Amino acid sequence: MSAVSSQCPEIGGHVVAKFGGTSVANFDAMNNSADIVLANKAVRVVVLSASAGITNLLVTLAEGCDADKRADYLKQIHSIQYAIIDRLHESDTIRQEIDRLLENLKTLAKAASLATSAALTDELVSHGELMSTRLFTELLRQRGKNAEWFDIRKVMYTDDSFGRAEPNHEQLQSLATEHLLPHLKNSLVVTQGFIGREENGRTTTLGRGGSDYTAALLGEALGLKRVDIWTDVPGIYTTDPRVVPTAQRIDKIAFDEAAEMATFGAKILHPATLFPAIRCGIPVFVGSSKNPQAGGTLVCDTTEAPPQFRAITLRQKQTLLTLHSLKMLHAQGFLAEIFTILSRHNISVDLITTSEVNVALTLDTTGSASTNGSLLTNALMTELSTLCRVEVEEDLALVAIIGNQLSQTNGLGKKVFSVLERFNLRMISHGASNHNLCLLVQGKDAEQIVQTLHQRLFESKCEQLRTA
Repeated sequence: MSAVSSQCPEIGGHVVAKFGGTSVANFDAMNNSADIVLANKAVRVVVLSASAGITNLLVTLAEGCDADKRADYLKQIHSIQYAIIDRLHESDTIRQEIDRLLENLKTLAKAASLATSAALTDELVSHGELMSTRLFTELLRQRGKNAEWFDIRKVMYTDDSFGRAEPNHEQLQSLATEHLLPHLKNSLVVTQGFIGREENGRTTTLGRGGSDYTAALLGEALGLKRVDIWTDVPGIYTTDPRVVPTAQRIDKIAFDEAAEMATFGAKILHPATLFPAIRCGIPVFVGSSKNPQAGGTLVCDTTEAPPQFRAITLRQKQTLLTLHSLKMLHAQGFLAEIFTILSRHNISVDLITTSEVNVALTLDTTGSASTNGSLLTNALMTELSTLCRVEVEEDLALVAIIGNQLSQTNGLGKKVFSVLERFNLRMISHGASNHNLCLLVQGKDAEQIVQTLHQRLFESKCEQLRTA
């Protein structure tokens, strides 16, 4: 693990708490989240996602739809927000604020039905966080907390890659120190995750799951002592408990292990969340807003006696591209051309294998953008076809075994593959990292493979499930 950057601000005594969509889904969920905030005086920054279900409705509106469907989706959004407002006291002011945002949504949705764009989509989708933070700020005030609503776009400057914008870290630190830090002395700040602005003032979004990233970036920029991520699951588990009910919670996990888990499919953390935490050595706590007393997982720099096998992750909806070209034979620069094309289309590759005249690579085709669109556009396929013949295989899944010193472990292959002989393994990737062994498999087999591996690697050796 690399040392903490000398450019990190001095770590203070404050905490940033991020609450996901289910934690602000309705009034009761918001009230539970407010309990957590009020119980911890160290929390001075709160970052929120949109209320559960809102973002999906907004994305659908942004894709354009007829007047009847548009009215129905807007009515659903109104109902979700007003179910919260109706349980607030003295709600005239907050009603006016939400009504203004809803009216703006109506205008943007109509514009999207005529001609949509990535920039319009981000402007429209951002309203989910703008509304949830207004409501939560009002709830905290009514419960006696000196809370301030803060527009994150004042400090979160990004590039103009709408749907998956990248923040400017240097600007964020400077602007957050100037505009946000002074508010923390006497009040608690409630702000939006997921959104930002590009240099011309247009709203951008950081991609699905970007609220976690926002919280970590603010923790880094403000020099806070910890980032708390509150979700509907009490921590990080050895695998998804919905797939393997016997999965065990990991009480403490190292940054590099958690980063591998997030990268390869563990949905509990956005993959980018850990980068700011690693840079400045800020611990990240993951807990459940529904049951905060249940504890959670602490992600930190190192752990004692890290186990050989830490977790198994699963990522569905993977696509395998196989590129065939005789130009590859004894040639230079072919792969460079392929990756240049992928880069132009903002696509990153997960796994890659090569032979004399073939390249096979995997893509997470859902991408990380705010919309639901596939990365395999006609423009991409046309451009690739000028260099090679392209075969596409879909409905695959990526299963990753996460652990420590895996590339230096004798007998690893036997432990893993002896229990998977009845399954077709489409691709295997191992050796580039000490922390993972990746398997590309048929999507229909993926959950059974995870269950089989968990039984083999974890349930037979319970002592490896936790750290000291």
